[in-house]
Amino acid sequence: MTAQFSIGDLARETATNVRTIRYYETVGLLPPPRRTPGNQRVYGEAQRKRLAFIRHARDMGFSMEAIRELLRLASAGPDTPCADADAIARRQLDAVRGRIARLQSLQAELERMTEAHCHTIGECRVIEVLADSSHAHCLDPSHGRDGEAGAHIDFA
Repeated sequence: MTAQFSIGDLARETATNVRTIRYYETVGLLPPPRRTPGNQRVYGEAQRKRLAFIRHARDMGFSMEAIRELLRLASAGPDTPCADADAIARRQLDAVRGRIARLQSLQAELERMTEAHCHTIGECRVIEVLADSSHAHCLDPSHGRDGEAGAHIDFA
């Protein structure tokens, strides 16, 4: 007899929220499960493996559309060329590298902002940098838009 899972069991097996499983069904990433006479969802091992694949891909940051394409490629057969899957993974790698570069820039900026030890808000480097909408005080002005500079800002 093949393994059968309720939606709760499937959720536990794959560390996926029940609502997320239902969502994946709604958007077509998971095929609709078989139903019992009492209308309970029943999943098999193939659906567990598919959900684990989806979950792993989501953990790696792949978009839903990329996952949909990877699932299509995975179902195409073992002799199907891998070039399209490689291209999808390369795009994801490029996106991750871009996020890492932005985070490293943010880290450097925050480190620089917090180096100065001041005693009053009037001389506070954090407030000065954040209040300067022109980003002239920033190491990397590309994270903002052009605007007016000003170390004092009145929020009232």
